[in-house]
Amino acid sequence: MSSASEIPPVPAATPVPGWGAIVFAVAVASLAGVLFGYDTGVASGIQGYLQSYFHLSNAQLGFAIASLDIGCILGALLAGPITDRFGRKKVLLLCAVLFIISGLWSALPRFFWELVLARILGGLAIGASSMIAPVYICEIAPEKHRGRLAALFQLGIVIGIAVVYWVNYFIQSYGSGMAALAKWNQQYGWRWMLGSEAVPALLFLILLIFVTESPRWLVVRGRESQARDILTRFFGAVGAEREIHAVKEVAAQEEGRWRELLTAAYRLPLFVALFLAVFSQFSGINSIIYYAPRVFGAAGMQTTSAFGSTALVGMVNLLFTFVAIAYVDKWGRKLLLTMGTAIQVLALGSVGVIFALAQRSPLSVLAPGRVTPTALLHFSQGQVVLLLISVLVFIAAFAIALGPIPWIVISEIFPARIRGRAASTGVLTLWAAVFVVAQTFPMLKHSLGLTATYFIYAGCSLLTCLFAAFVLPETKGRTLEEIEAYWRRRHLAAAPGSPAGRQASSR
Repeated sequence: MSSASEIPPVPAATPVPGWGAIVFAVAVASLAGVLFGYDTGVASGIQGYLQSYFHLSNAQLGFAIASLDIGCILGALLAGPITDRFGRKKVLLLCAVLFIISGLWSALPRFFWELVLARILGGLAIGASSMIAPVYICEIAPEKHRGRLAALFQLGIVIGIAVVYWVNYFIQSYGSGMAALAKWNQQYGWRWMLGSEAVPALLFLILLIFVTESPRWLVVRGRESQARDILTRFFGAVGAEREIHAVKEVAAQEEGRWRELLTAAYRLPLFVALFLAVFSQFSGINSIIYYAPRVFGAAGMQTTSAFGSTALVGMVNLLFTFVAIAYVDKWGRKLLLTMGTAIQVLALGSVGVIFALAQRSPLSVLAPGRVTPTALLHFSQGQVVLLLISVLVFIAAFAIALGPIPWIVISEIFPARIRGRAASTGVLTLWAAVFVVAQTFPMLKHSLGLTATYFIYAGCSLLTCLFAAFVLPETKGRTLEEIEAYWRRRHLAAAPGSPAGRQASSR
């Protein structure tokens, strides 16, 4: 019997005649990732202006930023059954419309509650599209290149973050140079930052018109002739028949209902999906992405240097995502995730040690860069450099492993008729974890200090490393139907009444 971490190999994939059409469809779907990164990254430039314009308390400001995550959770929850019923393309078109409305509305609010509703609407689009786009990509990609193509969604996210950082910088610089309107950024700058999202969202909407529906979804819904036309364009006539036969063979055994997720056959893949969703965020990635200037500021960097270092974080994130794209189908999900999380443990531990070794002096008043109300940290130049290197190593390790791989695995380990619901559950859990980390990091930083906080994140990365090494199955080079058949064989072999199950019980 195969172990839990092995899927038997299959013959090499046949050539892909319609490679250009596949790449175009994947690239368009990956624009959802760009909007995801754009909408989340824009918060780095608007916080101070929002607080000043609407006269917000810290709690209100936090709610304005976190309202996006609330929408993401709702979007991920609703997207599964909707996309299983109406198709991947139609729901992505709806998401594009929501992105446009959210961008324009968030640029024009007169009252605080309008801004919150606009952010929630954008979150709905992010939550839904972040579940649907990876599923769509996995369903149209040939198995030999599925990991590489699915990683383009994560590439889209980091591109969106990098682009919006520069958009924010340009708008802030323009506003700062307007001497006649000293408060231009406070009055209008943040509106342009938020509203600029409508431009890539409109491009996303237009390009979606020209992509096909998922052929696997069409087969499951009984629209075989339409699926055959698409698959023939992608894989040729012989490849199309092979794909249709494989999908129909497994679809005939499926119920396509929520309760199937909880059956014994899919208990392990569900656990895999939920674990990766939660621990990809419990690595502390958002404590760096959202709060990097504050972390670097706590190490004594000046404001300009802190924001410059943050921009460097974005560049490293982008660069090493290309490494993941290059090697995820060569080295496999399992090896990349094991290596990446092992490096994360060392990098996060290093960050914690650097903060532990910092000199502390008492404080009688509140001051910038403090870690607790009673102590101010002092770092040598060497410690500051080591901190920056450790953070960049962590970002690089995350970009090649925990960044793209959870999106890939969650989208490929479930059967076709429940893939939408299953992916929805995984992505919903991921967004809930995002919300938890974003809310708890400031509290952990204040109550435990940065040393203990990053040791906790290092411990979570260690658990993920062990999980990848001993539990996660390797799925590179397997069709979605072969992965589905693997879970069924494993379940049947483990059943007490089966020959394999009786043999296991007698040992």
